[in-house]
Amino acid sequence: MILVAVLALSACSRPQGDLQLRDLRNFGAGPDEFSVLPAKPLEMPADLASLPTPTPGETNLTDQNPRADAVAALGGRPAALAAPGVAASDSALVQHVARNGVSSDIRMTLAAEDDAFQRNRSRFTKFRLFRDVDRYHEVYSSEMTDPYAELRRFRRLGVATPSAPPPERR
Repeated sequence: MILVAVLALSACSRPQGDLQLRDLRNFGAGPDEFSVLPAKPLEMPADLASLPTPTPGETNLTDQNPRADAVAALGGRPAALAAPGVAASDSALVQHVARNGVSSDIRMTLAAEDDAFQRNRSRFTKFRLFRDVDRYHEVYSSEMTDPYAELRRFRRLGVATPSAPPPERR
């Protein structure tokens, strides 16, 4: 009897390496909003040498780019949207933030730390008795900021808060 109970309980858990906290599957009968993306029509350029070098994983000429299309329609330069580097208006902010140095591998460091955090916090959230449940908020609840507490704190400090977080839906 104990063996049957242990086997039944182990069948409710996910594999050890699978820490999916979000259940993003579409269970409805409707279409997936992101499965159909219209592309621009293919065109044969006058000069094949004018085609850009292929960049795997990046955008291509037939991808939709509504901002660049709007800029071009209004007579602007769409290439200005993808200007490399930091905008002049943001340079002071970037210098202030980077004053103590910038870690070049910050994304890998954060990914490793988040993986360790998830493994530590989600030990018991892997058990699924009836159906898949979104466990994201349960695991990250200690990391979340209460927007209303922050609003009250900033207002007590005299910081101008022209807008407030939207009310919570329950």
